[in-house]
Amino acid sequence: MLLATWNVNSLKARLERVKSWLEEVQPDVLCIQETKMKDSAFPALDFEAMGYESAHFGQGQWNGVAIISRVGIGKVKANFAVGEPDPDARIITAECGGCLVSSVYVPNGRALDHEHYQYKLRWMKQLKEHVQSIAKPQEDVVVAGDFNIAPLDVDVWDPAALVGSTHVSKPERDVLDSLLEWGLHDVFREQHPEANLYSWWDYRNGSFHRGWGMRIDLVLASSSVAKKCVWSGIDRNARKGEQPSDHAPVLISW
Repeated sequence: MLLATWNVNSLKARLERVKSWLEEVQPDVLCIQETKMKDSAFPALDFEAMGYESAHFGQGQWNGVAIISRVGIGKVKANFAVGEPDPDARIITAECGGCLVSSVYVPNGRALDHEHYQYKLRWMKQLKEHVQSIAKPQEDVVVAGDFNIAPLDVDVWDPAALVGSTHVSKPERDVLDSLLEWGLHDVFREQHPEANLYSWWDYRNGSFHRGWGMRIDLVLASSSVAKKCVWSGIDRNARKGEQPSDHAPVLISW
């Protein structure tokens, strides 16, 4: 199984890029974030023509998450399975090829003293409750998406430059660690301990070419999936060219 996650930063703006990438890479499952479209506008027929079934949870010009699969898709759940529904379209779950997959777009947080930061921490806690309610740690489970959290200092280009900022604060990392403690593995980092491996680069200041990035797009897998994983990677080429997303796809294969 080849599974990928990609924050496309507007599927309408980048549909042709996504389709070309699918043709080239041929993932079995793709988790998509920031589709920025309503369900009625989601290009399900385009993906169907390429052999992919799809499930989408959208709200218009903001947020939006999807899962597309060519190994079957079922038991679709939009939003959280437990607790108060999120007013934003940030999580969708489905069973694909015997694996329970959640595509997530974690709130940004904006600033440490902003209400959105508290929302982010609550959201992550509810994500753990969601996973606990739908699966057991010994089952095949993947939670993938844009977490807006860099797990370690090695996951950012300059930790000193980000002190006091979101994405790297201890409370954010703590709630991510709590999710991992349920029984998930950061597969890419386990296989690639080296520095300078990022999935997001700001559009400004030539950040991509300067290597000023962050690894905030994660594929978290249960032990049964992680131990079978034979390869993982970040497709930096997808961040190149005209009008790319500011994120690159992250992939694992098992």
